[in-house]
Amino acid sequence: MIPPDANAAFVAGMEDVLEVYQRPYDPACPVVCLDETSKQLIAETRVPIAAKPGRAARFDYEYQRNGTANLFMMFAPLEGWRHVKVTDRHAAVDYAQVLKDLSDTHFPDASKIVLVQDNLNIHKPASLYEAFPAAEARRLVERFEWHYTPKHGSWLDMAEPELGVLSSQCLDRRIPDKHTLIEEVAAWQDSRNKHHAKADWQFTTADARVKLKRLYPVIRATQGTRPASTIREVSDRTFAFEDQFITT
Repeated sequence: MIPPDANAAFVAGMEDVLEVYQRPYDPACPVVCLDETSKQLIAETRVPIAAKPGRAARFDYEYQRNGTANLFMMFAPLEGWRHVKVTDRHAAVDYAQVLKDLSDTHFPDASKIVLVQDNLNIHKPASLYEAFPAAEARRLVERFEWHYTPKHGSWLDMAEPELGVLSSQCLDRRIPDKHTLIEEVAAWQDSRNKHHAKADWQFTTADARVKLKRLYPVIRATQGTRPASTIREVSDRTFAFEDQFITT
């Protein structure tokens, strides 16, 4: 979804994220994108009929609902690394634990982790204070450099298309329970990491200022200036106006 025209808040947030993506690779300050999704857990009530030559596998239309699970996607696009954490919920304390794992388990030697995420209400430093004592929460807050995609700009989070890959390659079938989901996701994750699958992000700030020009506010003359038109005769009946600005 694209926001209304002339949206200063959107372009400010967009350019902030695009600046992060244009930085050169620095292993001491890895860029990590974070996003989340849910998966409904569904068990078969009858054994599916296996595929045969000329006939696809067949599944009964009846199924058993086993609740839902939440999946946090952590994706470091320049490293070609991702990790998916499966949780029962997507509460503030779950998010806080994901950040602790990211800091202390996955990137313990990083001097600063550059975190890009959307504006979901739990994606805030306050969540760390809900989960940990103040000293520990403050330590974790300072481990990250916080960046947010603007409202209606979740497509700027590179973890979102990576979740799309996960959905199409791993989650596009019935999965009966959380344990199976964890195993399936881990196998997908390990395969992607083994091949160092990276994101080929091409959209830059310069591109945005051209292709999304309508989203940028139009800057008009400020108070204290007035336009002075220089009239140049082109023919007996035609004139061209070259607008200049002079300070009064």
